Amino acid sequence: MFTGTLSLDLLLGDVRSLKQKRAVIRPIVADLQRRFPVAAAEVGHLDLHRRAELGIAVVAADPGHCHRLLDGAERLVAQRPEVDLLSAHRVIYSSTDEPEGSTTWPTEPAPESWPTGSG
Repeated sequence: MFTGTLSLDLLLGDVRSLKQKRAVIRPIVADLQRRFPVAAAEVGHLDLHRRAELGIAVVAADPGHCHRLLDGAERLVAQRPEVDLLSAHRVIYSSTDEPEGSTTWPTEPAPESWPTGSG
């Protein structure tokens, strides 16, 4: 199993309020979800009027499928005339990857002082 994430940093056009920003971002997120089997949301620059960060995630059986879906999502956003794509950051994870510092849970038995919920 593979998961892919894509973070898009966007500059919005003539937007002067958060309400106008929502009017630009919501249709983009809806279009992404309608055209691709992805999860998408505004994830950053929430308090800035003219900037937005979109997060897009996908799960697939092979990394090539993740790349194709994320390529399509990035192209769709880049082609929108109301935004400028400033940067894109993509990561593909495998279910066999172990991020640095991660451990398989549980690593050791719970201390006896922890409640067990049985009783």
